[in-house]
Amino acid sequence: MTNREILEIAIRQSAIDANCRAEDFCQNENIIVFSVDSPKARKYLTLPFYCNLISYGNNIVASVNREIADIIKEYINKYPVEHCFETPNMHILDDVLLKRGMRICFMAEYFLPDMKVLAELQCNYEISILTPGDFTDLYTDIWSNALCKERKQLDVLAVAAYDGKRLIGLAGCSADCETMWQIGVDVLPEYRKRGIASALTSRLALEIIHRGKVPFYCAAWSNISSVRNAIKSGFKPVWIEMTAKSVDFIANISR
Repeated sequence: MTNREILEIAIRQSAIDANCRAEDFCQNENIIVFSVDSPKARKYLTLPFYCNLISYGNNIVASVNREIADIIKEYINKYPVEHCFETPNMHILDDVLLKRGMRICFMAEYFLPDMKVLAELQCNYEISILTPGDFTDLYTDIWSNALCKERKQLDVLAVAAYDGKRLIGLAGCSADCETMWQIGVDVLPEYRKRGIASALTSRLALEIIHRGKVPFYCAAWSNISSVRNAIKSGFKPVWIEMTAKSVDFIANISR
């Protein structure tokens, strides 16, 4: 795959998720669309969105509930694209959402492999490829970024690092949609900063590509260690999303 092919695949998937056209992400003006459910959307998304803002850097595509469309249109057209995703302007949007029982919840940056940079990185530990039958007993809090016990059926591949017989690091990927598999990684605290995370991430990315899928990586903007790992592993930031959820949902996950 080339970088262009990978980007086009990601944009097409974002169009499915948002209920818009792929070319909408390449326009100079912002786009408002009405969110709908789709069986081809990323499996972890809860659709339809009430308000989800997506940007690949050119503009904002807002996938929203009809009742808030005019308000969101006014907001995204009032400020530069990058300022719509940060404070202080974000507080204005949050105040509007709160009146409707919603708040800004998820703010994430998404990374795709840079095929000019991606290469298998090494570490000083044994690396093994795992298939689903190999990690059925690993659905614990320790490996909760690499594997998701709520969606076990989507976890299709993993790469593990061992110190002797001890599992010290694990990168897993979930088949979140037909064309793209998402990578998550965990390393035991006492083994961090030894190049294990990047060795696992880069190897898993290459394994995914060899299987004809596009690997992608998601990190919160404030998670510096995760962002550093993405970049070190041969990924680059490509798009961002900001999603509103109900106040009850936010209260539940914040406990």
